[in-house]
Order: sequence, then C-alpha cells, then structure tokens
Amino acid sequence: MAVSDLSVSAQNYLRSVWSLSEWTDAPVTTSLIAEKTGLKPSTVSDGIRKLTERGLLGHAPYGAVTLTEDGRAYAVSMVRRHRLIETFLVEVLGYRWDQVDDEAEVLEHAVSDFMIEQIDHVLGHPSRDPHGDPIPLADGTLFDVEAAPLNREDAGSTVTVERISDADPELLQFFTNEGIRVGCEVTVAAGPPYAESVEVTVVGPAEAGEGTGAAHSTMVGATAMAALFVSRADS
Repeated sequence: MAVSDLSVSAQNYLRSVWSLSEWTDAPVTTSLIAEKTGLKPSTVSDGIRKLTERGLLGHAPYGAVTLTEDGRAYAVSMVRRHRLIETFLVEVLGYRWDQVDDEAEVLEHAVSDFMIEQIDHVLGHPSRDPHGDPIPLADGTLFDVEAAPLNREDAGSTVTVERISDADPELLQFFTNEGIRVGCEVTVAAGPPYAESVEVTVVGPAEAGEGTGAAHSTMVGATAMAALFVSRADS
C-alpha cells in the first residue's frame, strides 16, 4: 500500500485527520480540518466525501470524521514520512527544529518510498523526531509516548519533557533560548492563583553542548505550558 496511490490533497486530508486526533479525544470535524489545512469548509466537505466513498474515511452527517483501517494505514505512512524527513533535516542538513515542519510538508509528497527507507537507514532507525514525536515503523506500528501537558502538573513537580508541539515556530525558538529540549527536566514552581505565567526551573540541556548547561529559572506562559508534554519518573 503506497501513499503514491493517493493525490497530494488526499494525503493531506488523511494526515490532518490523524494529526487532529493524536493530541485530543475531541471529535474531528470538517471545520477543524478546514482550519488546519487552510481550505474552505465546502472544499473540505467535498474532499471528505470523496475519501469516504473510497472507504478511507468514515463520516456521519454533521458528525465526526474518522479514519477507516485503510485510511489509517495511509495516514500513518504519511506521518512516518514527515517525521523521518524532519529528523533528517535536523541531524544531517543542520536545520533548526523550528524550521523543519514546512519543509517536511513539501518533501513528504515528493520523495519515494525507497528514499524514505534510505533516510531511515542512514539515521539509524530513530524512534522519535526532533520534537519527541514517535516515528511509526515501516509496518505501521506506532509506539505511544506516555506524556501529559505540563499545565496539568502541580507546583513542585519535577518532570521530564517528552514531546513538544511544533505548531508554533516562534514558541520553539523560545524553548531553544531557554534551554528547553526533549529529554530535559523541569520543576514547576508555586505561583499565584490564576496567573498567566508560571516559573519553572530547567535542569540541564537534553544534549551536551546545547542549551544553557546549568539549572536556571524562566517564566512560562499558558501557551507554552500546553505545548510541553511531560512524564514523571514515578509514573
């Protein structure tokens, strides 16, 4: 089952449905897909209808859009392409992690399955991309990364950053400047009730030679807190 069997628009629809359902249990609607893809709702509705007729999506009238088994297989294949390309751009070509999403969006539709497997081989079969997102295996197996948003943690909690949303490149630049990486530890300080920002202590960089190299404190706003997905050592 090759993703080249699908048009670029079909690939985008399927990956969008998968991506929207990855981070939340909320139903995926045509309006959410339109917002993510930047397309008109009427255009999205027509695209969803065609993919439903092909057996790749399920869509009850005025209800949620879901992936069928075949649709999920295509979507996961696209996710694999995207995350391997992002990893290649960072580790081999020297891109910053805030630069790779748009590039990968273009390249994922252009490269062959053979090139994707060569990239995987050259990189040593990485399990996660630069943002900590799990990379599906060639057979579609996807290992979950157990993590919850930092904004759910209580004051005093020390946690490890597992994943970081790449939706906002400027936010990724902020994390870079503050030494916040996948794999680093942060401790949440107590803050005043209903405060828009919370102080966190960042303990060391994820990789030697990067970040600040020492524990330091920084203020993290609500948007940043929601973009950091963390785990506890005792979880």
